[in-house]
Amino acid sequence: MFEFYEFFAGGGMVRAGLGSTNWRCRFANDFDHKKSAVYRRNWGNGTLRTADVKTLAVHDLPGQVDLAWASFPCQDLSLAGGGAGLRGDRSGTFWPFWSLMQDLIVEDRAPRIIALENVCGTLTSHGGKDFAAICSAFEKEDYSFGALVIDAAHFVPQSRPRLFIVGIRNDIEIPAGLIEPEPSAMWHSRGLRTAYENIPARQRRNWVWWSLPTPPPRNTSFADLIEDDPADVDWRTASETQRLLAMMSEVNRAKVDEAKKAKRRLIGAIYKRTRHNESGRKVQRAEIRFDDVAGCLRTPAGGSSRQLILVVEGQKVRSRLISGRETARLMGLPDDYELPENYNEAYHLTGDGVVVPAVRHLARHLFEPILSQQKRRAKAAA
Repeated sequence: MFEFYEFFAGGGMVRAGLGSTNWRCRFANDFDHKKSAVYRRNWGNGTLRTADVKTLAVHDLPGQVDLAWASFPCQDLSLAGGGAGLRGDRSGTFWPFWSLMQDLIVEDRAPRIIALENVCGTLTSHGGKDFAAICSAFEKEDYSFGALVIDAAHFVPQSRPRLFIVGIRNDIEIPAGLIEPEPSAMWHSRGLRTAYENIPARQRRNWVWWSLPTPPPRNTSFADLIEDDPADVDWRTASETQRLLAMMSEVNRAKVDEAKKAKRRLIGAIYKRTRHNESGRKVQRAEIRFDDVAGCLRTPAGGSSRQLILVVEGQKVRSRLISGRETARLMGLPDDYELPENYNEAYHLTGDGVVVPAVRHLARHLFEPILSQQKRRAKAAA
């Protein structure tokens, strides 16, 4: 059994991805009381501490774990954010988390693996300096580390690329086959390769290019996840749907017209975005995709950031907000996962989370092989 800490835990999607067969949570943390209530509803009361990470101390963390995971807040690193980066109040919480890791190292309780997850904007924040600062943190504490960009669309019908930085304690041997000599197109995006090239040579000494197998083809589409009669959202009236269609550009209206000609039900995903029109004025547009993949879920900060769906069956066109359960399915959560009753809270919880099968892929093909070999060798040496 492997053990882990889950920082910035939200609703426990990392815990869901690791699974309970091989993994046991020793400590979890989130500062949000509403998310914490959902976490406890799904995982029990035993491990979660609802508190700002800045208030935690090393004595709050029991034992020595195999994995410390931190999906620290993305707002200051996001391309849509204010650009504060790791100096911001939210994304800057990386530093008190890292301070806890340093305290564990001092106490000879260093986690065997430290994994971080965040938006890909981390790579370019402050001209790459924030990414370099994270790399420096790993290098100074003598961890071998590397990064991957994993798009949730490999596993679920949602376009959601995220950056995962994984560090391994340097006294732990990494099994053959888990490191590539060169970056791969599948897991190491152009943006990641550029960010790597821009970090100082000293930080590259401990860098590795992680190798993961290509996932099998995804066997679900966006339409497969749609509820016929959702409990938390209503279908819009015909006039409301017409107003939504009127917000589309000619290109997007043409997509709807083509969908009407299809001899099957088609479901499109819509986001409202601010664009410049032909006169250069800012207008709100409804942009639709019919590629069987939803747009990236975002935490709702207003009506325009909530994703909508458009169901087209011949000449019949209906629209509504995406339901809370549908957002959970897009994150890879099972239907028995208990969501908040409030719609906005459910949307916020899922939109702020980590895609469950992406975590499982990392655990199965990277974490568990490394840790299993380490435990076998420790047992043989005993």
